[in-house]
Amino acid sequence: MKNFYLTVTFLTFIFLGLVLFSSSKILAQTNAVWENIFKQLFNPPKIVTSSISTPNFLNVSQQTPNPSLVLLPYLEKEITSVVEKVSPSVVSIVISKYVPVIEKYYSNPFEEFEIPPELKPFFQFEFQIPRYRQKGYEKEEVGGGTGFIVSSDGLIITNKHVVDDDKAEYTVYLNDGRKFPAKVLLKHPVDDLAIIKINASGLIPVKLGDSDNIKLGQFVIAIGNALGEFQNTVSFGVVSGLKRNITASDASGKIERLEDLIQTDAAINYGNSGGPLINIYGEVIGVNTAIVSGAQNIGFAIPINRAKRMLEDLKTKGKVEVPFLGIKYILVNEEIKKKFNLPYDYGAYIYTELKSDKAIIPNSPAEKAGLREGDIILEVNGEKITQQNSLSNLIRKRKVGETVRLKIWREGKIFEIYVTLGSLPENLLYR
Repeated sequence: MKNFYLTVTFLTFIFLGLVLFSSSKILAQTNAVWENIFKQLFNPPKIVTSSISTPNFLNVSQQTPNPSLVLLPYLEKEITSVVEKVSPSVVSIVISKYVPVIEKYYSNPFEEFEIPPELKPFFQFEFQIPRYRQKGYEKEEVGGGTGFIVSSDGLIITNKHVVDDDKAEYTVYLNDGRKFPAKVLLKHPVDDLAIIKINASGLIPVKLGDSDNIKLGQFVIAIGNALGEFQNTVSFGVVSGLKRNITASDASGKIERLEDLIQTDAAINYGNSGGPLINIYGEVIGVNTAIVSGAQNIGFAIPINRAKRMLEDLKTKGKVEVPFLGIKYILVNEEIKKKFNLPYDYGAYIYTELKSDKAIIPNSPAEKAGLREGDIILEVNGEKITQQNSLSNLIRKRKVGETVRLKIWREGKIFEIYVTLGSLPENLLYR
């Protein structure tokens, strides 16, 4: 009996040991499961992100799931840095002129007439009406614009329409408050560009960029004397369009055809005329010149390469020479093609509607090269002539004395003519 109890006790201990061993394994597995759950709850897995490629000017290379939030501070810093760099080179131009002083006075109109004695009792009362008379002249500020310094000794580029009044006086205000009388050195015969000069030294010139490499959508900054009152107003936007052609009018009502312009949505206001359009690197790529009235942020600038050629002409020749071909033409489109039964819907059709006029100007390079009325000029040096890429734009990019290759259609035949460009005669400058 005693052995029976010992056997039962021994088996019981073995059974309990097995139970405890199994329980410990289950508990360990359970603990591992809960530990894994807690790790996932309180230590979530790390998100692996790829490196964000950023523009060179930002000098940023880091990993982030939201690049826009990281790039904006760098973009803002870059814009403010460009504005700080360029602002000392942007000037305000104030236009002053002697204008008549008009005096208001009152008089009795009946005093000018001889009244019979018997009627005088009926005119014994004071009757005064306002009248006006000129009383000398006084100098007044009649307008304003913007310009930018392009040489340390005071050369400044602006719009021609800002300094077009030969009877006016022009004063340049620098960013530091100094002011100087300005002299108009040169006005472009065709473009809305002018160069003025102040007697100063040690000025900070802007850096001129290359307007031939402008891309749609690139960032631009406009700085100018908005409304002639708010000096160095800054606006920011993008290049909205290229090769725009417009017809513009100034405050005096003078109408001018402007071609091959840069369109931007950077806000340009009255008084911004002549100010710089700047890229994100601080280079001037255009000269602000016109806006569309009644529109929202549609402004235009003259490509800076045209101003650079004007500066070169000033230094080498002392004047601006405009390349001259010597024809009158119509840009061909689908409508012109149908109207004149032409074989192409592009090109420049040599034509004039006035019978008393000539489509080929006498003694011009065109006449010397053998061009005729009725010819269609299809290309200049391999560049196709279109509504956006007009013949005048293509010729304007060349230099006086340069020989160009013209692709011509005449009476069903295609051939090439070489023409050496002349200089636009003074009697045709404003025609």
